[in-house]
Amino acid sequence: MKKKILAVMLAALCMALPVLAGCGNGGSGGSGAAADESVPAGEGAAEEALSSELTFTERMDLAYAQCFTVDRYEGGYALITIRDGDRYLLVPEGAEAPADLPEDVWVIKGPVKNTYVAGTADMDYFLAMNAMDCVGFTSLEADGWYLPEVPDLIENGDILFAGKYSAPDYELLLGQGCDLIIENTMILHSPAILEQLRAVGFPVLVDYSSYEPDIRGRMEWIRLYGLLCGHEAEAEAAFEAQAAAATEERENTGKTVAFFYITSSGTFNVRNSDDYVAQMIELAGGRYIFDDLSSGNATGTTSIQVEEFLAAAADVDYLIYNSTIEGEMESIDDLLERCPQLADCRAVREGHVFTTGKSMYQSVMELGTVVSDIHAMLTGEGGMVYIEPLS
Repeated sequence: MKKKILAVMLAALCMALPVLAGCGNGGSGGSGAAADESVPAGEGAAEEALSSELTFTERMDLAYAQCFTVDRYEGGYALITIRDGDRYLLVPEGAEAPADLPEDVWVIKGPVKNTYVAGTADMDYFLAMNAMDCVGFTSLEADGWYLPEVPDLIENGDILFAGKYSAPDYELLLGQGCDLIIENTMILHSPAILEQLRAVGFPVLVDYSSYEPDIRGRMEWIRLYGLLCGHEAEAEAAFEAQAAAATEERENTGKTVAFFYITSSGTFNVRNSDDYVAQMIELAGGRYIFDDLSSGNATGTTSIQVEEFLAAAADVDYLIYNSTIEGEMESIDDLLERCPQLADCRAVREGHVFTTGKSMYQSVMELGTVVSDIHAMLTGEGGMVYIEPLS
């Protein structure tokens, strides 16, 4: 009964507040259509007559990103198109949305200042461009964050915990004036929540950066958030620095690498050959040992039995244990306690076993640094930030 009352109250609030950012031209919002990999984001958007009041000037020149486009119009307006077909018109401060805007286009009043960052990896975009003042809400409590600054901002009340992505606090978000919700693709597994958020009137932008085929495309999403926050120059600088770190010409060491973790059931979770971790190893001058493994699933990983892992990795040069999922490894002995058979691996015998820090998956704007770390591991240079040796 309480849920029914809340749903009615929220629907009434949306009807009573038609000016809430994101209700669009009529409040119908985005299509929510399934992504079509054969159609680039925003294909044909620049040629479409969006509004008689807007004059198209240019499309943002993206170097690597394929899952969004930005079309600019005179007066500072910008049309954002995401690969799922959803469209958003960024309206500059002090201006109004065109009266004849299509009903499927969500309106976002720029610059955004009170964003609910429900996609946890997206928080690093705001950190990297020094725009944390644009974040008002998070889907993780303070103890779930490993990024610098974020726990303190939550504990000080500068950022409010607004419920998990799958159970948002609608009343808090409405009462505190949330102007944009950023979700990752996990929200597609909770379509009722996505529809409810949009029914209330929130513009919900689903981040598809993890679908980018190039890690530099994943990092280039910061340019979209820089546009939304009014931090384009800072976003451009952060992107260029990390893209350069990832693209830096490095020697091909010929060294082989296995990246994995052991699940609670004892299976080995490894990255697929087309996953971004495998790509980082290649950019670092190494060779990912599971170079023909591709399951086609959305997670980018495959679970295999210990025998299959050992058959491929017995003679591997380096092991990297992913400590961000099943807990940190403190030593090689800890690893062997989980799986004694790993003692037969050459990398273990030679002491070439490394582990990731817990912050790596939340540090999406540090992928260039991770590439540099892997290269340092392969060459013995040291000075790594996100991976460290186990002894």
